[in-house]
Amino acid sequence: MSGAANPVRGEASVRVGGSELVVRPSFQALVAAEGELGPLFELVERAGEGRLSLAEAAALIWHCLREVPDGLSREQLGEALVDLGLAALAPVLRQLLRQILGGK
Repeated sequence: MSGAANPVRGEASVRVGGSELVVRPSFQALVAAEGELGPLFELVERAGEGRLSLAEAAALIWHCLREVPDGLSREQLGEALVDLGLAALAPVLRQLLRQILGGK
């Protein structure tokens, strides 16, 4: 499954290393993220209070990747997200958090 992000499905995209990565908060992805990060509602609360850590943001994005490009490790994704900066990540995180709270 490739192609551009579909906002109707709750997808968002972020450009990393010349590739457009699409994140989609599917049930399976959110269950995996919750297994690592704890309850998603608490994650959303921390984000709303400005206490979402970079590690949490990277983990959420990793679990919600629609496709993981060949050769991309989680560590590489984390480094690329740091290089992008929080301003570039904000729209993606906002979309993911909105989907967690409101669903489709």
